[in-house]
Amino acid sequence: MRILLAGGTGFIGRYMAWSLAQRGHQSLVLTRRPLPSCGGVRHLLWDGVHVSEDWLSVARDCSAWVNLCGESVAEGRWTAARKKLLTESRLGSTRTLVQAMEKIGVQPRVFINASAAGFYGDTGDRRVDESLPSGKGFLAELCAAWESEALKASRLGVRTVCLRLGAVLGRGGGMLARLIPVFRLFLGGHLGSGTQWLPWISREDLAGLIAHLLCADLSGGVNATAPNPVSNRDFGKALGRVLGRPSRLWTPGFMLRLAWGEMAGMLLSGQRALPKKALASGFVFKQPDIYSALRAELL
Repeated sequence: MRILLAGGTGFIGRYMAWSLAQRGHQSLVLTRRPLPSCGGVRHLLWDGVHVSEDWLSVARDCSAWVNLCGESVAEGRWTAARKKLLTESRLGSTRTLVQAMEKIGVQPRVFINASAAGFYGDTGDRRVDESLPSGKGFLAELCAAWESEALKASRLGVRTVCLRLGAVLGRGGGMLARLIPVFRLFLGGHLGSGTQWLPWISREDLAGLIAHLLCADLSGGVNATAPNPVSNRDFGKALGRVLGRPSRLWTPGFMLRLAWGEMAGMLLSGQRALPKKALASGFVFKQPDIYSALRAELL
C-alpha cells in the first residue's frame, strides 16, 4: 500500500516510516526538512500549511493518509504564544490535508490523524474507553478541536481514525529521552502524589496498531494505549528497576507548578485509558505491560 505520511521525520514518524516499509508498504513522507529517499521511504517537501501540486500529484495514488504533525506539548510553559503554536501546528496541518482530499477528488480509503489521551481530561481512577466524551482543560479542548478538523474527512466518504496517543515509549526520544539521564544520575522518582495514571504505548506497538488500522474496520476515536496503564509512581519504579537505579525521589506538585505553570497540570493528572476498540478489533499487543516494553527498548 502507498501511504502519505505527514510528520514522518520526528521521533515517532521516523520509526513509523521504517516500520511500514518493513511491512511492505511505501511511505511518502511530507516534511519541511527533505531527506534522501531510500528503503521504501520517499520524502516530499511541504510547509504544513499550503496544498501544493508538488506533493498533491503523488498523494492521489496513496490509499492511506497518516498525519502525525504537532509541536510537543511538553516543551516549556504554556504561554499564550505557545498555546497558539500548539494549536496551529495541529489544526493547521490537519485542515490542509482535508482540503487536499477535497481538491484531488479521489479520496484515500482511510485517514489516520493523531490525537492524544489528554482528550479525556483528568479522569482520576476511572477506567476510560473511547465512549467517554472529551474533558475540560486546554489539552482536552485542543484534542477535541483537532479531532473535529480530522473528522471533516469523513464527510468526503473517508474512513477517519483519531488516534488518542498515550506516552510513546521508545529509545532515543519522547519521555524516555528525558527521564533516562535523570535516573542514571540516581535522581529518579515520581511526580506529585504519584497516583495519577499514565497511559502509554511502546513505539513498536504503536507502529503495529497503525498498520492494523489501515485495514481494520474502525473509525472515530481509538485509544492508542497499552492495555495496562500504570500510575506515575509505578512507572518510575519500573524504569528504575530496568535501569538498575533507585526511584525513591519525588517532585512536589507545587514545585512543578512554579516551574511549568499550567503545563504542570498535564504532569499531575492522567487517564486510565484502555484500548477497548483496538482489542475488540483483534489487535494483539507485543508489549502489553510496562516491564516488557521498557526491557524491549532499553536492554
